Amino acid sequence: MRTRPTKITVEPVARLIDELAKLPGIGPKTASRLAYHILRGSREEALALAQAIMEVKERVSLCSVCFNITDVDPCAICQDPQRERSVICVVEDPLDVLALERTGEYHGLYHVLHGAISPVDGIGPDQLKIRELIARVQQERPQEVILALNPNIEGDATAMYLARQLIPLGVLVTRPASGLPAGGDLEYADEVTLGRALAGRRAL
Repeated sequence: MRTRPTKITVEPVARLIDELAKLPGIGPKTASRLAYHILRGSREEALALAQAIMEVKERVSLCSVCFNITDVDPCAICQDPQRERSVICVVEDPLDVLALERTGEYHGLYHVLHGAISPVDGIGPDQLKIRELIARVQQERPQEVILALNPNIEGDATAMYLARQLIPLGVLVTRPASGLPAGGDLEYADEVTLGRALAGRRAL
């Protein structure tokens, strides 16, 4: 009678795999490879990774002005006197700020919503930094607000909602030109496409 092989589980490794698998885009196989890479590395490398994670949680917060991630408040972009202060570019996530900065085409300020309106997911205007955006526009009086939201259903719905709130305030409200793939995310667009879309933005 053949016996089934014993399944050997090393609890600390299994726990590490489980935690890594919770990260976006990381499946069980990738989580296992990452866990064993960490296991094979030196203790110093593992500690450096752990310390970097803890430092992010302890030192990084949201800018009180634009709500981008930062380790100083206000963030470096909001403090930069060289930025064009008459334009605010509204994005969904901090990664979108990085994508737009890589284009080299935009030199104004930002406002990060931290998501988009999605009734299916239970996300309404109150769950986003929309109230803060309206108050900021009323206080700073920019000439233009660019709604650089992802070209999908949620992004379009959020853009239309924001346009209805902002246009009565007397500010020019624009969106990047078509050229971004429908249903895509800004953070994955190449710099040339994103730069051209931003340069050719249209009024709403």
